[in-house]
Amino acid sequence: QVQLVESGGGWVQAGGSLRLSCAASGRINGRNAMGWYRQAPGKQRELVALITSGGSANYADSVKGRFTISRDNAKNTVYLQMNNLKPEDTADYYCNAKTFSLLGSTLGDYWGQGSQVTVSS
Repeated sequence: QVQLVESGGGWVQAGGSLRLSCAASGRINGRNAMGWYRQAPGKQRELVALITSGGSANYADSVKGRFTISRDNAKNTVYLQMNNLKPEDTADYYCNAKTFSLLGSTLGDYWGQGSQVTVSS
């Protein structure tokens, strides 16, 4: 069983930066992707960024050029560096990890507890 523990949320003024971390307690083997989602009040959860076990990263258009996702496979940890934060980035941010079979089917889908990020104008 994999558990994801997040840290690094908080409050910041617009234009500031925050870094989120997510550490997996169990080893995530094989083909996998780790990512960050966010959910603002009254809105659906949306993908912010993800990174595969091979290092390929994808971002939501709204955060491209401002956010950077990275991972340390030796530490089973994924990071989200958030720069030039905007009030519309305010949300609960959730870490996610998915593992896949060789044929691409999802084997495991794990979520962190959520970290609140508040950006004031």
